[in-house]
Amino acid sequence: MRQSLMLFISIITISLGFSQENPSSFTLQEAIDYALENSRQAKNATRDIDAAVKQKWETIATGLPQINGQISYVNNLERQFPGIDFNNDGIEDIGAKQNMTPSVTLNQLIFDGSYIVGLQSAKVFLEISENAKIKTDLEVRKSVINAYGNVLLAEESIKVLERNISVLEKNLDEITKIYENGLEEEESVEQLQITLSGVKSNLNNTTRLKDLAYQMLNITLGLDINNNTLLSDSLETLAISNLDLNILDASSDVQNTIDYKIASNDKVSKELLVKLEQSRILPTISGFLTGSYVGNNDKFRFFSSNQAWAGTAAMGFNIDIPIFGSGLKSARTQRAKINLEKSEDDLTETEQRLKLQIASAKSDFEFSIEDYENKQENLALAERIETKNQTKFFEGIGSSFELRQAQTQLYAAQQELLQAMLDVINSKAELETVLNTPIN
Repeated sequence: MRQSLMLFISIITISLGFSQENPSSFTLQEAIDYALENSRQAKNATRDIDAAVKQKWETIATGLPQINGQISYVNNLERQFPGIDFNNDGIEDIGAKQNMTPSVTLNQLIFDGSYIVGLQSAKVFLEISENAKIKTDLEVRKSVINAYGNVLLAEESIKVLERNISVLEKNLDEITKIYENGLEEEESVEQLQITLSGVKSNLNNTTRLKDLAYQMLNITLGLDINNNTLLSDSLETLAISNLDLNILDASSDVQNTIDYKIASNDKVSKELLVKLEQSRILPTISGFLTGSYVGNNDKFRFFSSNQAWAGTAAMGFNIDIPIFGSGLKSARTQRAKINLEKSEDDLTETEQRLKLQIASAKSDFEFSIEDYENKQENLALAERIETKNQTKFFEGIGSSFELRQAQTQLYAAQQELLQAMLDVINSKAELETVLNTPIN
C-alpha cells in the first residue's frame, strides 16, 4: 500500500512538472531577452562571430611555423640488379629490395605581403560579424515588440467585441419584446440584427488572427509554433510607458548607427582588397628545415634494433619573385579600386538615407502620440453619442438607423484607439532601432 501511494505521488509530481513547463509567461522585456538568447536569427549571428574568431586564427596560423611528418616506404617487387653496399656498412645504398624514409619538415613564412593584408582583413571581418550581430539583435528586438503588440491588439479587440456583443444582444432582446407588443417597427429589430451579425463576424475573424499572432510570436521568440505562451503586459500599459518624447532629443549623428558602421566596414574591406592586389607584386620569402633517415633492407625489418639508418638534414630558402604577368595584376588592382569607389559612394548614400530615415522615424513617433491622444478623445465622444442615441431610441424619439450609425461609429473608435496604442509602441521601437539605442 505504501509503495502504491509513493508511486501515485511520483506520477502526480511528474505531471505537475510537465504542466509547469507550459505555458510560458512573458512580459515584453522578458520576451525580448528570451528572443535575444533563443531566436534562430540571434543564435546564428552569434555563430557567425565564433566562425569569424576561428577564421582570424586560421589566417594568423598560416604565417606561423608549419611542421609536417612523412614516411615513405618502397618495396621493389622486381629488381633489375641486386643491392649494392658501397661503404661496406651493411646498408644497401642502391637497389635495395625495400626502402623506408621517415622525414620531418619545418616550413616558415618569412615575408608575404598578402599575409599582412590577410591579418588586417581577418580583424575587419570579425568587426563586420560583431556589427552584424548588433544589427540582428536590434531587428529581433523590433520583431518581438511588433509580434507581442499584435497579440495584445488581438486580445484587447476580442474583449471589446465580446462586450459589444453582450450589449447588442441585450438591446436586441429588449427591442424584440417591444416589437412583439406592437410598439416598435420590425426594421428596428432588423437593424440591430445586422449590427450584431457584423460584430460577431469581426469577433470570429479576430479570434483566428489571434491564433496566428501567437504563432508568429512563438516563431520570433524561438519557441515551438504551438507553444502555449502567455503575455503579462497589457496594450494600454505598454502604450503609456512609451509616451516619452525624450528620445526625440537623442543624437541624430548617423555615424553612431549600426547601418553606417556596417557600410563603413564594407568600405574598409574594399580598401584592403586594393592593398591585397598591390601586394602581389612583392616577393614571397619562406624558409624550410628538413631532416630524414633512410633505411634499406632486403626484408621488412625496419622496426628491428639491428636496422641501420642513414641520416640526412637540410635547410634553405625559397624566394618567389613576380616578374611578368601580362597585365593580370594591374587589371585586378584596377578592378579592386573600382569596387572601392563604389563602396565610397554607397557609404555616402547610406549616410544620406539614414538622416532621412531618422527624421522620418521621429516624425512618425510624434504623430503616433498625437494620434493616440486624438483617438482617446474621439472614443469618449463616440461613447457619449452612442449613449444619447440609445436613450433616444428606447424613448421612441430616435430612429434605429441613427442608433446603428452611432454604434458603428463607436465600434470604429474603439478599434482605432487600440490601433493607435499599437502604433505608439511600434513607432517607438522603429525609432530606437534606427538610432541604434541600447537594447537592454
